[in-house]
Amino acid sequence: MTEVKTIHIGLVGNPNSGKSSLFNYLTGLRQNVSNFPGVTVEKKTGDFYLDNGNMAEVIDLPGLYSLYPNSAEEKIVVNLLVAPNGLPKPDLILYVADATQLERHLLLATQIADYGYPLIFVLNMADLVEQNGGTISENALAGYLGVPVVKVSVRNGTNLNELTGLINKHTTREPVTSDRALYTMSDPEKGVADTLMGHLPVTNRYQALVIAHHHEWVEGLSTDDRLRISKLCVEAGFHSLKLQVRETLSRYDHYDEVMREVVKSNRRAQLTLTDKIDGVITHKFLGPLIFFIIMFFVFQAIYTWSAFPMDMIEMAFAKAGAWLQGLFPGMWWADLLANGILAGLGGVLVFVPQIAILFLLLSVLEESGYMSRVVFMFDSIMQKFGMNGRSMVALISSGACAIPAIMSTRTISSQKERLITILVSPLISCSARLPVYAVLVGFAVPDEKWLGLFNLQGMAFMGLYMLGIMGALAAALFFRFILRTTSGSYLMMELPDYKPPIWKNVFISVWEKVMSFVAGAGKIIMIISLVLWFLASFGPGDRMSKAEELVRAEALTLGTAEEETNHKVAAARLESSWIGHMGKVLEPTIRPLGFDWKIGIALITSFAAREVFVGTMATIYSIGATDDEKTIRERMAAEVWPGTSDKVYTRATSFALLVFYVFAMQCMSTLAIVRKETGTWKWPVVQFVFMGVLAYFGAMLVQVMVG
Repeated sequence: MTEVKTIHIGLVGNPNSGKSSLFNYLTGLRQNVSNFPGVTVEKKTGDFYLDNGNMAEVIDLPGLYSLYPNSAEEKIVVNLLVAPNGLPKPDLILYVADATQLERHLLLATQIADYGYPLIFVLNMADLVEQNGGTISENALAGYLGVPVVKVSVRNGTNLNELTGLINKHTTREPVTSDRALYTMSDPEKGVADTLMGHLPVTNRYQALVIAHHHEWVEGLSTDDRLRISKLCVEAGFHSLKLQVRETLSRYDHYDEVMREVVKSNRRAQLTLTDKIDGVITHKFLGPLIFFIIMFFVFQAIYTWSAFPMDMIEMAFAKAGAWLQGLFPGMWWADLLANGILAGLGGVLVFVPQIAILFLLLSVLEESGYMSRVVFMFDSIMQKFGMNGRSMVALISSGACAIPAIMSTRTISSQKERLITILVSPLISCSARLPVYAVLVGFAVPDEKWLGLFNLQGMAFMGLYMLGIMGALAAALFFRFILRTTSGSYLMMELPDYKPPIWKNVFISVWEKVMSFVAGAGKIIMIISLVLWFLASFGPGDRMSKAEELVRAEALTLGTAEEETNHKVAAARLESSWIGHMGKVLEPTIRPLGFDWKIGIALITSFAAREVFVGTMATIYSIGATDDEKTIRERMAAEVWPGTSDKVYTRATSFALLVFYVFAMQCMSTLAIVRKETGTWKWPVVQFVFMGVLAYFGAMLVQVMVG
């Protein structure tokens, strides 16, 4: 039996070159998201099966512009590519370039070629050049780079079979023995590189040169190696920064001539469709207004489009639980399945439609090129609040999840600006808050139309997100003053052409996010639901049975109807359970906010993850219910304060709880990432305390004003 060999293929290129689109084409749904060893930056890998029966593991590396990195994220990629004894090296590199911006891709491409990696140069979006009257000579470019070049269009599927054929031919990594180089070194560079080649496991002069530039931080070098290289650089007059600039300028000196040979244009320069659209989309006044309108539509869609499927899912789980308990009455395991497992599972799956719609719309905006314009438009505003223009990337990403958003701050060079961005990012409402908002908005805002067109509950969704944004900006301004951020910085980024979304990319993105929610949040919610079922089904000693006896005796004396008696018995047993005792201890602290002990339990459990609030309420109200076919929202709506007819979930309490969840830091994973990124527990503690204070007093203020 022939052993299946795994080949490693790295996708390399500048940001916005189409790497992720090609990655999705090659791997489809055979993808895995994990972290680089030792760091919290995500990497995406996927399987691609070769014609010879071997499997290729494809890794979609973060975008970078040069082997001389400026950010921590770019350093990780460079470490992977150049470290002499670091991570396993790719057997083949697919360099993905945007054909419409070919010249700026040549710097990194020529560096990779000089480094000696087996390389295929993939000219993506070549069809757009031809649509504008241009032609690209693959042979001329291949002759300059010394590697195979293939023109493709991932969007249209053009030449992708030719690309996969090339991949199958170039999947054996061979040692590089040629000294062919596109860059001519200076004497100090040659001297240092030649000396290092005798001490390091490298195969050509340029590899040794790059390691010399990065010897202070690149992996795979011993302390003795670093000291030897430092001494060698001093003796040879090797000034790293100056020589990096020299190399960059030297390479660019050749690109004009190369471009004249490679790209021919039959049209005069004129404004493109993208330029014309940007004149409106990025306008000083119209741009922000258009952004607000788009976001308004997004939140209207989330609430309006998801209503029907959510109702169906919720009703299905309610009926399934009632059927199970009716089929096996009085059985503890049936109660566990219905009120523990099914209730918890329903608390997860009922919000899949909203999560899917949110990421569907965000993916379309990202694929079309619009989100890059948002970053560009709000750059100057971010500067006023002590953040870098790149902070907008983190704040927008926080709308999905604060964890990858905080990871993305590694691209911010100023440590103070990066710290401010890390501290305020969790204030932007993430998808985990979406289930909480969906439940509580229904109690706070009527399901009516404004002007006969706009759903009031959808507008409330928008308002909650805007409140989080305003809170983040206010906190950033506060920290800017406290941390005395005086250093300025500048945003450099490319605005890609507008283009229709690649629907396969959109589908894969939505699928990944939904599965991440179901698998990630689902596991937490299910575990907590089972723990809550146990705590709510049992109590200390015989207190639950005594509470039931007392209620039944009182009901017999007063002649209370059976249905009302059963409801009081369920409430009394729940209050006498372990979870009831825990809630009662907490209740005096949260009573000024209008919250009862059941809400208090949900606040505690949702510190694991915000969306656990819904699963907790589903479990608590299922156990304390007498009508098995009622949905969780119906049971919550019917909840009253003991001994009164006053509703618990009044408009004031619901708004107060919403404000609490807008501001509260209820995500242990986020705190762990902040600790990892800042290297100390000081800032997670500061973050937890200031967000907790905002949440508590914000909720109290709302209760006073609305109540």
